[in-house]
Amino acid sequence: MTPDQLVTEFCAKWADPDPVELASYFTDDAVYHNIPMDPVRGRVAIEEFLTEFVRSFGGIDFRIANQIARDGLVLNERVDVFRMNGRTIEMPVMGAFEVVDGKIAAWRDYFDMAPLTDPPA
Repeated sequence: MTPDQLVTEFCAKWADPDPVELASYFTDDAVYHNIPMDPVRGRVAIEEFLTEFVRSFGGIDFRIANQIARDGLVLNERVDVFRMNGRTIEMPVMGAFEVVDGKIAAWRDYFDMAPLTDPPA
């Protein structure tokens, strides 16, 4: 599987997320960094983070608008769609994935937290 295919498959898994399965896409020493927050280091810590995240937010529809891959780097511009408390929240995101030997070694998402912290009434 190419890095592009791996990231596309990984993003699709978020619609009905299993934290253990999602964490299996990462290297043991991976770094997951939602840029507004502190980075999460290591596959085990990423799985723990994802477990809590899924418990709080459930599934997310990753609507990828553009995705490019070069060597092991995959960049995607997308809108992450959350369904919370009967509302739909759309959050624009720019994601950067570094793929090494068929696993995600680093994932950075750049976004503004406002849609989640201050959703419209």
